[in-house]
Amino acid sequence: MSKQYDVAVIGAGAAGMMCAAVAGQRGKSVVLLDHATRLAEKIRISGGGRCNFTNINAGPQNFLSENPHFCKSALSRYTPQDFLGLIKKHRIAWHEKHRGQLFCDDSSEQIIQMLRAECIAGDVSWRMPCKIASLRKEGEHFVIATDGGDVLARNVVAATGGLSIPKIGATDLGYRIAKQFDLKIVEPRPGLVPLTFDGPSWQPFTPLAGISLEVDVSTGAGKGKGAKRGYFREDLLFTHRGLSGPAILQISSYWTPGTPIMLDLLPEMDVAEELIASKTTHKKQLGNILAQWMPSRLADGLLVANGFAPDARLPDMADAKLRKLGDAINRWAIVPTGTEGYKKAEVTLGGVDTRELSQQSMMANKVPGLYFIGETVDVTGWLGGYNFQWAWASGHAAGTSIE
Repeated sequence: MSKQYDVAVIGAGAAGMMCAAVAGQRGKSVVLLDHATRLAEKIRISGGGRCNFTNINAGPQNFLSENPHFCKSALSRYTPQDFLGLIKKHRIAWHEKHRGQLFCDDSSEQIIQMLRAECIAGDVSWRMPCKIASLRKEGEHFVIATDGGDVLARNVVAATGGLSIPKIGATDLGYRIAKQFDLKIVEPRPGLVPLTFDGPSWQPFTPLAGISLEVDVSTGAGKGKGAKRGYFREDLLFTHRGLSGPAILQISSYWTPGTPIMLDLLPEMDVAEELIASKTTHKKQLGNILAQWMPSRLADGLLVANGFAPDARLPDMADAKLRKLGDAINRWAIVPTGTEGYKKAEVTLGGVDTRELSQQSMMANKVPGLYFIGETVDVTGWLGGYNFQWAWASGHAAGTSIE
């Protein structure tokens, strides 16, 4: 006879372990299934190995979804302070970096072991590695066919993550389960991902690879109802294939193909006005003047890419030309041709349509006992610990609701 459980959680990542621990500690019999050989690899590699485990400022405004109000309930009931309470209980030292990002002082392994300990405290059973062949509902129970035999459970939680970083085991299992039960999916796409540009148009900028500076970046994704507009001030990184760094990862979640992103490379300065005002007092070359405000290699590269000679003298430049240069620096509009894809994406945008789910419990409205949490759902956070907070909050919401 297959053992029967109150809850089977598919996916032993951040959301899955949180849900399993909470349900187990409420007295539910819980089994956690995962196809990986190593536990929670995405937690392990996050934050450069120190796990940016939440953001102290996390709120609904930091998340993208076709239904932006959906995340409010779970986020309000399990906050960054609640997770910090768990961190302190396990005596994990942490520190805050800029913009509210919280990291372990030591290692992300501490977060994994903390969640594992919480699952043990809830007497959670583990099946790992465990490949899932199929899932079906028979009467009051779900039957999960695995390579280790059938698992029977009254409730199933899909915490299988998204498609990002396939090399550590990302799959589309959660989406397949949703489709099997006729739940709508918001088309998944890479999020928090570097942007790429085609060869010829990017050629003038390839010599700038490796240069980094703080910029303003924005995009307006289309018009009308549902249009998403993003703005960030973060660091930009030039690469051989395009643009990366926190500024680009952030804006990539708002960008839609065929639309431009707008970059202000010197956000504290009106470059044209500054140059025009300096014409009477400066006899310097343009390249030398710009190099006072940005890396000299970037200054020369931008001048050449926009048809200016770096050794041209400022007093010799017409005001109209200087305004053109100012626009190229303060209002650089450029259309990406694509992204680096799931292999470099930190998260997956889209997923199970939140209109199919209860915002209180994360259960599918038309499939009693079937829950979706974490990255599997169409809720995606900004860069900086927000996606982990959604994992904790959605996992907690399901874990406290399952009967």
